[in-house]
Amino acid sequence: MTIEDYRKERLKKLEKLRELNIDPYPAKSHRTVEVGELVSDFDEIMQDIEAGRNGASVNVVGRITGIRSFGKLIFITLEDATGKIQLFLKTGQLDPFDAEHNLGLENIKLLDVGDFIEATGDLGKSQTGEISIFVQSLRLLTKSLRPLPEKLESKEERLRRRYVDMNVNPEVRERFLRRSKFWQATRDFLNSRGFVEINTPVLEHTTGGADANPFKTHMDALQQDFYLRISHELPLKRLIGAGFERVYDIGPRFRNEGLSEEHLPEHIAMESYAAYQDYRDGMELYEAMIKHVAKETWGTLQFTHGDMTADLDCEWPVIAYPDIMKDRFDIDVFNPDLDQLKSILRQHKVTFDDGASTSRLLDYAWKIIRRDSAGPFWLVHEPLEISPLAKQHQADPRVTERFHPIIFGTEMGNGYSELNDPLDQLNRMQEQQNMRDAGDDEAQMLDMDYVEMLEYGMPPTCGWGNSERNFWLLEGVTAREGVPFPPMRRG
Repeated sequence: MTIEDYRKERLKKLEKLRELNIDPYPAKSHRTVEVGELVSDFDEIMQDIEAGRNGASVNVVGRITGIRSFGKLIFITLEDATGKIQLFLKTGQLDPFDAEHNLGLENIKLLDVGDFIEATGDLGKSQTGEISIFVQSLRLLTKSLRPLPEKLESKEERLRRRYVDMNVNPEVRERFLRRSKFWQATRDFLNSRGFVEINTPVLEHTTGGADANPFKTHMDALQQDFYLRISHELPLKRLIGAGFERVYDIGPRFRNEGLSEEHLPEHIAMESYAAYQDYRDGMELYEAMIKHVAKETWGTLQFTHGDMTADLDCEWPVIAYPDIMKDRFDIDVFNPDLDQLKSILRQHKVTFDDGASTSRLLDYAWKIIRRDSAGPFWLVHEPLEISPLAKQHQADPRVTERFHPIIFGTEMGNGYSELNDPLDQLNRMQEQQNMRDAGDDEAQMLDMDYVEMLEYGMPPTCGWGNSERNFWLLEGVTAREGVPFPPMRRG
């Protein structure tokens, strides 16, 4: 039978239910206990029942995942979000069909796998020793019209119909419970250290805080174009200028660039800013945060990704950007040879625009090194030219007080001692705007309002940001597998 055949058959059952004056989609349901609790605490619950502390009757709800009929005996497997349990239905025990529209035994044939029901009955064990509910009354909560497949292996179908995927492959649903834990652990860590979560705008007149091509939209009410934010950075630092000392925001950001195994144009990210801290303080704080989040989410600090392994349970080494570029490629990042850079990129089959800026070519070369680095280690002291928002290093003004944790070939975060000199910031933003005017769509925009905020004064500040790519990597999945509903080309 095709899906359409099954659907026609279920539509006939739906019509029959309505003829019986049964509402197949009632709003009200009654649950006294979750299935998982009945199963995990069965012995304790039965002791309370036998001692008279609790009654034996329970109300459970959930989806039917199996129906077996043996004449006057029917077994239904019921599943809710916490587990599965057997429902035992027997002639003489199950209430007949009545004005409350409880289903009688003769109506069970109108049910299908996939339907949602409510069952009331006594908890106990069957003759085979299986934990069961001996049903006294049964109500239909939702009639399903399409059968769930037994297997769903096509990646395309799984990603397009994630609601089916999570039913058929419950481990996928478990993944998104861990994703929730990941962000909750992040919030708990920051809140415990005095940070305040403040949501910032998604729509911006001028967007900045990262090298990325923004999405553009139009607001009818103001008759002006806006950009979807590529970063939380500049609004959060305005809050530091406004007198907050520790702030963060967790939410979506949008970058109109490649869709790959590691990148999604829309994804969840977190950024935080702490006044009176520098990048050294930041490395200590955020190393502790990454470890805390990993432990809370997965229960371990040892991870494998492909053929790489990483043990986060150590004090992470600190490596300077100029040193690692010199050691690997003999590149002098302060006096780079463009021909040498281009030759290195060609040897490693990296595509680039011949008119690309020196800073862009240096970044491409660094990424060759990064992709083979399991970590963990901290990368520090990137050159000034490729860190337009970071403060210059006190001892070496050629580099910035910027830091990245490198794990599994990627930068699992980005932080720096924030630039708070308004004149220096204006000069750097103007350089970025000139690059943008020359055709670099990922260069940052000149934001005069932000510069004005700095002129009012912003204290020394350490900023940090990371995205859910951290979750994808430690979970061991691709970007599209790591979000509930990934972007797909419309079929």
